[in-house]
Amino acid sequence: MTKQRTFQGYTRPNGTVGVRNDVLVLSPTGLTGPTARRIAGNVAGAKLVAMPYASGVVGEDGTLRHRALIGLATHPNVGGVLLVSANEPEMEAMAAEISDAGQRVESISLDSCGQDALRLTNEGMRLAGHLTKELSRQKRDPLPLSKLFLALECGRSDPSSGIAANPLVGAVVDRVVDAGGSAVFGETMEWYGTEDALGARAANDGVAQDIRNAIARREDAAAAAGMDLIGNNPGPTNIAAGLTTLEEKALGSVAKGGSRTIQGVLGIAEAPTKPGLYAMDGPWYAPESLTGMVAAGAQIALFTTGPGNSFTSHLAPTIKLSANIETVQRLSEQIDFDASALTSGRAALEDVASDLLDQVIAVASGEITWGEIWNEGEEVISRLGASL
Repeated sequence: MTKQRTFQGYTRPNGTVGVRNDVLVLSPTGLTGPTARRIAGNVAGAKLVAMPYASGVVGEDGTLRHRALIGLATHPNVGGVLLVSANEPEMEAMAAEISDAGQRVESISLDSCGQDALRLTNEGMRLAGHLTKELSRQKRDPLPLSKLFLALECGRSDPSSGIAANPLVGAVVDRVVDAGGSAVFGETMEWYGTEDALGARAANDGVAQDIRNAIARREDAAAAAGMDLIGNNPGPTNIAAGLTTLEEKALGSVAKGGSRTIQGVLGIAEAPTKPGLYAMDGPWYAPESLTGMVAAGAQIALFTTGPGNSFTSHLAPTIKLSANIETVQRLSEQIDFDASALTSGRAALEDVASDLLDQVIAVASGEITWGEIWNEGEEVISRLGASL
């Protein structure tokens, strides 16, 4: 039955599928961030991603920066991208890479505008405006669930997250994966204590070892920085809400990944090579975690919360859901899906999962989320070290 479900999406020239058709104004350089913000703010519906760092970002940081920026520029929810840059050679190389990936791209630099930010604004607005006009002519097509890629996030968790909201997301993930779709969960340190359970679901011994290695690397990094992981996670909000240990939080957190086979461990912003369920080795901080999964190509995010968490992705519509009865009443204009019937015992998991899948399909087909209404979204690319 799940395999017969469809949504209305945008088919891209490279075969990917979008659930939105945005113009992305992308500034890879900090010098052009304010200009890019002016351009996006004056073009209806345009989305902005501005990277504050550029020169001197080297090594692993440079690789991650590039991979994430290309991933966001070629994201399936983006119908066209305008590059606004202060580094013309890098801009031209990026534009060529984006175009080769099948994405519609325009570019403009401070150099081509004689270092005049006002001229850059004017010409950039015209380019973005033409992209917007062009995209407005595109129509949605009926597409199978196998074309969906879900990002799974939780933030400001409480006991209702692990008991109800995350298992609910897991039930929906199982249905999407069974239909041939994809999903990814991150926040590596929130796998702590679940290594054996996750390893048992790994596609092979190598994936199981990758899961263990990812956790060990972050444990080592924390120790080297003098950080007590147990004292920093759960955080004060989690503790006040009723969580007591990192292991307890982790067991609830990984429940949102469902029960299907884990096909691999991805790096931040690394796209999967085939459908299925994946883990992403990334930070536990929601803005970085969610951006990493979106830059990997996830079109929709399912984001659970206990007492509330307002952050959403800018490019991937983010369905905020909670099973905390007080939260869904207090944040009725921020929570998209009320899962409190699970904690009150008014409904069974499978029935609520069907309702949540209906919500996913509705959002994929164009229904907007509260985060989109309030323009709450942002994209935050991780930094790993110092600039030169």
